[in-house]
Amino acid sequence: MTSVARGQRVIGAATHYVENQPPVRTEVNEYAANAPLVEGVAAFGAAWADEALREAGALVGSPSFQRDATLANVHPPVAQAHDRWGFRLDEVEYDPSYHRVISEAVARGAHTSAWSDPKQGADVARAAMFMLFAQVEPGHACPVSMTHAAVASIKESPWVADTWLPRLYSREYEPRLLPNEEKTSALIGMAMTEKQGGSDVRAGTTVGEAMGGHAYQLTGHKWFCSAPMSDGFLVLANTRRGNVEEGLSCLFVPRLLQRGMRNVFRIQRLKDKLGNRSNASAEVEFDGTIGMVLGEPGRGVRTIIEMVQRTRMDCVLGSAAGMRQAVAEATWHARGRSAFGKLLVDQAAMTSVLADLALESEAAMLTGLRLAQAFGADASDSDIAFRRLATPVSKYWVTKRGPHHAYEALECLGGNGYSESFPLARRYREQPVMAIWEGTGNVIALDVLRALSRDPESAAAFAAELEMTSGGSALLDAHVARTLRMMDEIAGADLDEAQAQARRLSENLALALQGSLMLRHAPSVAAEAFLAARLGEDRTAQYGGLPRGTDAAAIVARH
Repeated sequence: MTSVARGQRVIGAATHYVENQPPVRTEVNEYAANAPLVEGVAAFGAAWADEALREAGALVGSPSFQRDATLANVHPPVAQAHDRWGFRLDEVEYDPSYHRVISEAVARGAHTSAWSDPKQGADVARAAMFMLFAQVEPGHACPVSMTHAAVASIKESPWVADTWLPRLYSREYEPRLLPNEEKTSALIGMAMTEKQGGSDVRAGTTVGEAMGGHAYQLTGHKWFCSAPMSDGFLVLANTRRGNVEEGLSCLFVPRLLQRGMRNVFRIQRLKDKLGNRSNASAEVEFDGTIGMVLGEPGRGVRTIIEMVQRTRMDCVLGSAAGMRQAVAEATWHARGRSAFGKLLVDQAAMTSVLADLALESEAAMLTGLRLAQAFGADASDSDIAFRRLATPVSKYWVTKRGPHHAYEALECLGGNGYSESFPLARRYREQPVMAIWEGTGNVIALDVLRALSRDPESAAAFAAELEMTSGGSALLDAHVARTLRMMDEIAGADLDEAQAQARRLSENLALALQGSLMLRHAPSVAAEAFLAARLGEDRTAQYGGLPRGTDAAAIVARH
């Protein structure tokens, strides 16, 4: 009988041994193992959620949940336009694994817990829960996030809110299209953009004819409809009442009408996406579709603006979740594989890369939690003003860092990272969507300019946030001074010049905020390394270029 050394795995009948490979990364509590997240949750006022987050961390790190996350992407959803007799069906069939994943997220309030129980730190706790689930399976996070954000647009319209908000707040998950009278829970999707408009939602051609009261009949198409099996959707359309053009309105379109009657919701095809395969995105058409106006007719942009801000925040959280997965997988591999006589994690070149990736991940996570705190029900006027500018600033920068971060972590695994059998290949494909969803880079950078020009209070609140660490770092102080001068100069520039500098300003503002957050909440070794690597004279666009004297091993040890 052949003896097998510890750490070896036999394949077949002694054809070869598998050596020098790390064990499977499973049975890991993804919350407890993430020291920066545990510390951040406490720092931003949600320590009371520690037990629930630890329970969720153990779940998402379990073999069964990880298996479901894989299966949901291996077996993608399939559109069923008609039933066997030729009647319109317009349904999407998902693998059971997807339903299990989203059911667990909803059961723990990753969608609307901050709305249903609005206590101090609730938005921070919800953000942490959202990141834990999105870290392992990002596709389901789309309807979870949209349901969270949609509350902001629905809650001021009682003719919809009174019936639907209790369903959105439910922690049950029912994937079937049941009559509304029988279904006690609901998820919300969105159908905003059209093929000729994209981010320019005012270019949409979908029209809504008033039927009386709050009801409209819609005709048109949507080029991107996220999560088409949701129970209701926020839809933009140009409404009119008789001969009176009302303008762009936001409407709530239920999948089913009273007594189980199907609303017209024609699924043309599913998108063949770059990123996750688990969640469906569809092209849909409306032809006599019934919707209920939200807010005032003709004030659709105003109705969705808070929803947009919250989905942008979730783009930051989703990117941060992806960065955490990348760091966790890369460090796990480096701790379990040797080369040239010692573990990868103990080799200076690799240690520097891992530490730099960890710094990026921690800064992104702190940014997301600070934004979540600013969206709390108890947010001060200053926090409300702060988030109006900080949200697009953070969304611009953090989401843009995601793809490069995922690639660099993937490279740490070598050929394994390039294989779809490992999660980082899927993560690398997924990260770009966060920079596209709810506004591409140019759209977001222009929104930064818009916030500065239309809302001076947001600039003042942002500056006050940075003032909290004044004197803590000469490097950060100098960067903040340069950035605030640049902000003033752009405010006085003509439109073309301001737009040409919008990206650079957004980046500088984001780095100033991240530097301040790291200085306040990260250990000094991490904060100083982050500031030197991102703001110092020797900074580099490549990961692994930490300044001399950095204790990279201490930074990696926290992850």
